[in-house]
Amino acid sequence: MARAVVIGGGIGGLTAGIALRRKGWDVIVLERAPKLEPVGSGVAVAANALKALDVIGLGDRVRKLSRIQGQVGVRHQNGRWLTHTTEDKAQKLYGDSVVILLRADLVDVLVEGLGHEQLRLNTTVTGVDADRGVVRTGDGDMEADLIVAADGIHSATRTALFPEHPGPVYSGVTAWRGLAPALDREIQSTETWGKGLLFGAHQLTGELVYYYATDLSPAGAVHADEREELLRRFDGWHDPIPALIRASDNARILRNDLYYFDTPLPAMHRGRVALIGDAAHPMTPNLGQGACQAIEDAIILALAADGELTVGGEFRARGDLNAGAASPVGSPLDGDLTGGDRSGEGPVAGGSAGEGPVVRGPATAWLTGGRVDVRDGLAAYTAARLERTAGIVRMAMTVCKVTKLRNPVAVGLRNVGVAVASRLTPDLMLRSMNEILGWRPPAQDGSDQGTTG
Repeated sequence: MARAVVIGGGIGGLTAGIALRRKGWDVIVLERAPKLEPVGSGVAVAANALKALDVIGLGDRVRKLSRIQGQVGVRHQNGRWLTHTTEDKAQKLYGDSVVILLRADLVDVLVEGLGHEQLRLNTTVTGVDADRGVVRTGDGDMEADLIVAADGIHSATRTALFPEHPGPVYSGVTAWRGLAPALDREIQSTETWGKGLLFGAHQLTGELVYYYATDLSPAGAVHADEREELLRRFDGWHDPIPALIRASDNARILRNDLYYFDTPLPAMHRGRVALIGDAAHPMTPNLGQGACQAIEDAIILALAADGELTVGGEFRARGDLNAGAASPVGSPLDGDLTGGDRSGEGPVAGGSAGEGPVVRGPATAWLTGGRVDVRDGLAAYTAARLERTAGIVRMAMTVCKVTKLRNPVAVGLRNVGVAVASRLTPDLMLRSMNEILGWRPPAQDGSDQGTTG
């Protein structure tokens, strides 16, 4: 059976593990933490990511956790709407809205889908050999036909594979994320813009609200009391913002400086290694697409590594994979390969290791020399994902720059422009996201529905 090692047990890594397992791969997900902590408070799963989760049978599990109803949108700090839409309009346009839930709840769904036995905690990766397919850990080396680097924004794997790349750059903005009691009222899902400041709030349960806030800040600034910092910035804003901050537990407020890629990677793979999520395309959270793009990556990577996606982005039915091959092999769970074995040492289809004709093998991928050859598949993955994710990184940073405005004249023009544009273009808030939210995974009946948006 073809083997994949995933580095990182976050949302992207877990989703990749599930998607590859469903394709017949033997998967192990490595996570350096001794346990999966609920870091990040809340997370948004938008229509595009829900469609991606449908591919691995988990979309409806996540949809059941949604509480968003009624109007959602952007407000002035005095509470006046700048632009808004409704959840049902999103449903009509995209067949889904957005689910905002505790990150820990989404991780629980993914771990259950993966299987606890496929997750190895407290394991530190010290390096990879992209050409040979070797992951080096503190517990020894692991061989893999495919290595998935889902090791986050400061990915050591990415740095090793692309040492000339400048890496993430600071956006100039820091972000707070917290949880607060619901204050015995229904909290609307809104985002409020001020002079260089932003505050968003979303009710997760009847008793719990997730909120986030951003402001300009030097990188690495230290605050003795984050709640007091938030109150200093947002006291006087519309209800219930100050009340939510005062009701929150200071110990549950997280703050992180926001980094993004000003320069895209030249590719999202090298050798047997594929990069996904923040390791491949870190972005500011202004579009709520960080986790969503990691989920998209994972689903497309599983198709591509399995040989089911062409470099042009078309889905290729499994039957097509056998065209011209010397000897088709059936199910990925079938017996040993003709003339070879699953160890990667013996000949394949009568040829010597590394020389014989290419055949379809375990996990419906292409094999040479007894090992899965993922090179063409990973080239298809890069072709499907690089341009789309780079565009979304740019879009997110564009919104970030708009929210960073401090000059009163510029802020006033921004607010008037958004309000007028919303009146002239109904559902501007949604339609400006068409390219992102309208994405669908490729149809797996042999037709293509647009893997790149």
